[in-house]
Amino acid sequence: MRNRIAYSQNFLKDKGLVAELISQSTITKNDAVFDIGAGQGVITNELIKASGKVIAFEIDNNLFSKLEHRLKGNKSVEVRLGNFLDYPLPNYPYKVFSNIPFNITSAVIKKLTQAQNPPKDTYLILQKEAALKFLGKPYDNKNSQLATLLKPWFELSTVHNFDKNDFFPRPMVDIVLMRIERRSNPLIGSDDKRLFEDFITYTYNQFQPNVIEGLSKVLGRETMLRLARQTGFNTDSKPSELEFEDWLKVFDYFIKNTDQNHKSIVKGAFDRLHKQQQNLKKINRTRLDKNWKSK
Repeated sequence: MRNRIAYSQNFLKDKGLVAELISQSTITKNDAVFDIGAGQGVITNELIKASGKVIAFEIDNNLFSKLEHRLKGNKSVEVRLGNFLDYPLPNYPYKVFSNIPFNITSAVIKKLTQAQNPPKDTYLILQKEAALKFLGKPYDNKNSQLATLLKPWFELSTVHNFDKNDFFPRPMVDIVLMRIERRSNPLIGSDDKRLFEDFITYTYNQFQPNVIEGLSKVLGRETMLRLARQTGFNTDSKPSELEFEDWLKVFDYFIKNTDQNHKSIVKGAFDRLHKQQQNLKKINRTRLDKNWKSK
């Protein structure tokens, strides 16, 4: 129980429910599927039946040993001991179906979606509150920076709402199954991917009263007011209040009508924020626990 608390993980009890959810997914016998945080193998066992190959990750030594012993000799599954975040992702097609530890939700999703070869389809069991940050509108009342960054390349949705009694220990929060489907035809070209990430990151982190002021140095205030009239978004809108379709139109204008000097204003914003977040995590871990490195 101590390790379950440490990893913030609640395990599913009903293998019938798991089998039903997997049957409703796109997983077939032709697929290799990752199970992150396999635990006692409730999901792993059902994935073995539905897919061609299962790679199950478990960081807890005790749970890993039991799972490995139980599945010994089964050539359609590979059980790996360790942190999924430390493993390189494959260059072959794969999918993900897993009940991930809640404390690494953001790290897992970023690893999968920012990979050179993202999974074709992903199903993750996670806290509803966390899911909303990635889903954005219409599931939430706003589009977070994370949601806006993902939408050109992935379609996100919730496909199941769990009952709290489906798990042990019983969670105190609402849990959903979120799907992240890789778009076959991305909404932003690969050549503009990094510029889009910089553009969105820059705008969300200007701390201005609205998106008009936030992009005034890049596009000009009068231009932004004209774009607002043309696209129909409110001039008082914050970045999170814009519809994703509005972001596509504003970015398209930015690509086609600004010179390199103005494009350079946003350049590197995505990487800078990532480095700041990494440094903040290191500082917080050190302040909270002087012995975190030994754990």
